[in-house]
Amino acid sequence: MLYWLLYLKLQHFVPPFRIFRYLTFRTAFSSLTALFTALIVGPLVIKRLREFQIGQFIREEGPKAHQKKAGTPTMGGLLIAIAIVVPTLLWADLSNRFVWIAVFATCAFAAIGFTDDYTKVTHRRNLGLTGRAKLGLQIATSVVISVLLIAMQTRGIYSTRLIVPFFKQFHPDLVVQSLERYPHIWPLAFLPFVAFVALVIVGSSNAVNLTDGLDGLAIGCTVIAAGALTVLTYVSGHATFATYLEIPRMPQVGELTIFGGAMVGSSIGFLWYNAHPAEVFMGDVGSLALGGAIGTVAVMIKQELLLPFIGGVFVIEALSVILQVGSYKLRKKRIFKMAPIHHHFELMGWSESKIIVRFWIASLVFALFALTTLKLR
Repeated sequence: MLYWLLYLKLQHFVPPFRIFRYLTFRTAFSSLTALFTALIVGPLVIKRLREFQIGQFIREEGPKAHQKKAGTPTMGGLLIAIAIVVPTLLWADLSNRFVWIAVFATCAFAAIGFTDDYTKVTHRRNLGLTGRAKLGLQIATSVVISVLLIAMQTRGIYSTRLIVPFFKQFHPDLVVQSLERYPHIWPLAFLPFVAFVALVIVGSSNAVNLTDGLDGLAIGCTVIAAGALTVLTYVSGHATFATYLEIPRMPQVGELTIFGGAMVGSSIGFLWYNAHPAEVFMGDVGSLALGGAIGTVAVMIKQELLLPFIGGVFVIEALSVILQVGSYKLRKKRIFKMAPIHHHFELMGWSESKIIVRFWIASLVFALFALTTLKLR
């Protein structure tokens, strides 16, 4: 909106406004706008959540130290969603389709999380939507996103080919080319791509959701992962950097840097209130929205296979749950004292603050490794 007004409409009358055409400038302002939106609106949101008695319910089988957190306002992810969407709409070029897909993904997954959180609050329990219902809504949203990307692929704006780390010349296509010639079954040609996109986005969304168990843990890791993703987005859309790093250049995805900057700023702003001891929890409305947004951006900039490194801590948290559940069903034995794995370290005697900071450090190491692969390809 401001890009359209200040640059496209007023630059001829006020020459200094030409600075708004620069992506780096608008990304910085998007981050700052998101940060200050979260900091300024935060107290109001927390106050309202307390007035409506929207408090967190703590499961009884969890660490006993968590019982004192019962009643802490939850659904603070509404603040995150607002602080991402508003700066994006203000500073991004709204004629860019990738921006709208990112906004849609954030709002859709936030809506799923909101429904889940609201169900928990109204029923006064720690269980909201059934796992099947939540997963079904996430898959449906991911399918919509994949269909939108397929429509863009047919116009030459997007590619369904994968970028494989460490293999510069290997770009497998997720569309089965041999089926496109048969009019009655041609939609099946896109089935591998749709399934892959759903796996990446749903997996990312749930991984962040599982990580959200300690004060500031998930949002701190999100700051790092979103920062790395923003760098990758910028270089993917930049002609010089893309050529130097020998990665496919996608000019239009560069505008997603604005969205990435908003994610970083909003996450830092929310961390101000979510740091231990937390004044507010993000709830599913925040964790699902952030995870969905991260997964969607990774798909759009063709860094899906690098996402497990960008969000390494999220992957470890999700794997710990999968291994724990699988082991118990197959062997009737648990691998960890409790899953996700951050609770395992709590029961080992680690303090909450130590776990959080060490996981942040691990997240930073993963993100830096992901960025180094750009030159190692």
